[in-house]
Amino acid sequence: MALNRIEGLKEKVREFPTQSGVYLMKSVTEKIIYIGKAKNLRSRVRSYLGESKDLSPKTKILVSNIHEIEYILTKTEVEAFLLEASLIKKHRPKYNIRLRDDKTYPYIKLSWADDFPRLYLARKVHKDGALYFGPYTSGYAVHGTIRFLNRTFKIRDCTDAVFRSRKRPCLTHQIGRCTAPCVNLVTREDYRNEVEGAKLFLKGQNKKVIKALRDRMRQSADEEKFEVAARLRDSVEAVKAVLEKQAVINAASEKDLDAISFHGDERGTLVETVHVRAGRVIGTRSHFLPQIDPQNPMEDPREWFVDFINQYYADNFVPDEVMISVDIGSDLFKLLEKVLLERSGHEAYILFPTSEKGRELIEMATRNAEAHFQKYVSKSEEKMAGLDEIKERFGLSQRPRRIECYDISTFQGAETVASQVVFEDGVPAREHYRRYKIKTVTGIDDFASMKEVLSRRFAHTEYDDPDLVVIDGGKGQLSSAMRIFEEIGRKDIAVVGLAKARTERDFEAAQVKSTDERFFLPGRSNPVIFRSNSEAHHILVGIRDEAHRFAITYHRKLRENTSLESELDTITGLGEKRKQLLLRKFGSVEALRTADPEEIASIKTFNRVLAERILLALNDGDEGQEDGGDETNSGISSDA
Repeated sequence: MALNRIEGLKEKVREFPTQSGVYLMKSVTEKIIYIGKAKNLRSRVRSYLGESKDLSPKTKILVSNIHEIEYILTKTEVEAFLLEASLIKKHRPKYNIRLRDDKTYPYIKLSWADDFPRLYLARKVHKDGALYFGPYTSGYAVHGTIRFLNRTFKIRDCTDAVFRSRKRPCLTHQIGRCTAPCVNLVTREDYRNEVEGAKLFLKGQNKKVIKALRDRMRQSADEEKFEVAARLRDSVEAVKAVLEKQAVINAASEKDLDAISFHGDERGTLVETVHVRAGRVIGTRSHFLPQIDPQNPMEDPREWFVDFINQYYADNFVPDEVMISVDIGSDLFKLLEKVLLERSGHEAYILFPTSEKGRELIEMATRNAEAHFQKYVSKSEEKMAGLDEIKERFGLSQRPRRIECYDISTFQGAETVASQVVFEDGVPAREHYRRYKIKTVTGIDDFASMKEVLSRRFAHTEYDDPDLVVIDGGKGQLSSAMRIFEEIGRKDIAVVGLAKARTERDFEAAQVKSTDERFFLPGRSNPVIFRSNSEAHHILVGIRDEAHRFAITYHRKLRENTSLESELDTITGLGEKRKQLLLRKFGSVEALRTADPEEIASIKTFNRVLAERILLALNDGDEGQEDGGDETNSGISSDA
């Protein structure tokens, strides 16, 4: 049967073009399990279907699961690189290298395209005319740096909406920390001259910054403005203190540079990036690739390392130079440089170190990779031990590497929502989180709501099946979940109910360290109880708490959106479609209330007259009222 499948694939591949493009390998359920790019599609895909002795163990497993292969043609190999990275990000194929960060690293964004720029934390880099500095490893440090720069260079810290709506200077101006550009107390040129100091600091041109601050300090002292001079003196010392915390690689360099190296064994590979900005190391970043064994002679580092670089710079700042620990050959060096140029709009060079300083930097990246690898593996092994304990105590057939938890949230009988949270290998897999707005249930009916959610979830055959589903509740909720799984034809899914204990008797009987969580299994009257300090307990309670948090956050957002819609109901000229457009654009009453008329009028189907009518209705007699929240105005997502 397998032989017939391979022969059928070979027959199809013979018809593939010899052009560049991207190929998509699918499983028997039509799910994309691998995405690759090729200069010659026919030749590249045919290489997977040759003699198995020429394939690595990982590739053999991939080939055994391929039932269909499709392709997308591209004009150039560079386009194939760009398309591959975007498709991997969208489909998250099982056998591709996947950069699964638990968090996005922060950047400092300077909105240089604005007349009066400001600094704020950003999690992604966009082509929007702004300047980005980073990435940094700590959001706390970024906020501290922004506060320091705002205070030192008197940069506004208000949002654009507040900036446009100010009629008089705020308290920040009154205490001497802002020049109040919002009410035209400073010219555009003078304000940008101040911001230039912050830009020079972030670009690493620190001697110029310190010299400028000292010149202003002396001038203030000569003019007998001693309080101003004292603040500038403190600013000089603060700048010097920040600089002392950064390792100097090359004080004469003004280039942005990343150095990338790796370390690993049969347990996986950790890739480390060291970020050097203007000759100073500002931080490091780690990515663990569990499917790569760099010591396996059949794993070509040129292939997977290039895939890593392609994916990494799809979402991150592209520096002037990227120094790597693998000589991938001149053709791949040139190709990757074209890919980075296309992404960033500026030239970026891929280098293999030949100078002493370059080799020292790669050695630093390698040492960090080794240290972080040991730390990651140790933590991962703890997680695996916890999952193994769950497997044993719950009588599962295999280690529960994918666990899903669902939470139903209803507020005062109003709209019901649900959350789906996923842990993979004991840690959150946030790209698999889903939010559900209940569509078929009226009133409060947790059973019907959960049935709708599970029916919708398991209708998606492209999602991996969970090894375990955690239901928040005791025996009653577990019985309901079992009925639901039976009704939707998925009795094969393992389910456990998690509930808080009401008495201490269970703990005394089990003779374990006290915990207030009990785990109920189908067909078993007594609950399973874990030690409260065990890794198994942390994983299971952690996913329940995360599902609850995720559902509550979604519900809060919907309530605020409903509040905005209700305030718009009385405005003439606003139908449902226009209200939805305002909702997506502004997200909250406060954001819309402080918007500029031109900003509203710029929305499709709106005009200046309607914009002014909306603002008049929202601001008329509104002194002292609260809008009930200031949640972010990001879009609301639900299942596909």
